[in-house]
Amino acid sequence: MPLFFLIPLFTGLITGYFWNKHNDEVAYIAGVFTAVTLILSLILAPWQIQLALLVFVLFFSNKLLQKFY
Repeated sequence: MPLFFLIPLFTGLITGYFWNKHNDEVAYIAGVFTAVTLILSLILAPWQIQLALLVFVLFFSNKLLQKFY
C-alpha cells in the first residue's frame, strides 16, 4: 500500500499547528491550505482507509442521531 497520501496530510497538520498559534491574515490562509490538503489526502488515500473512515463516520453519526432523537 503506497503511503504517499501521508505527505499532504502531515503538511496540513503542520500548517494547522501554525494556524492555531497565530492570529494574523497569514494564519487564515494557512487554515484554508490545511483544509485543502486534508481533503487531498483523503482523496489520495487507499480504498481500505477510505472504507474504514466511512464505516467510522456512519457508525458514530448513527449514535449521535439516536442521542438527539
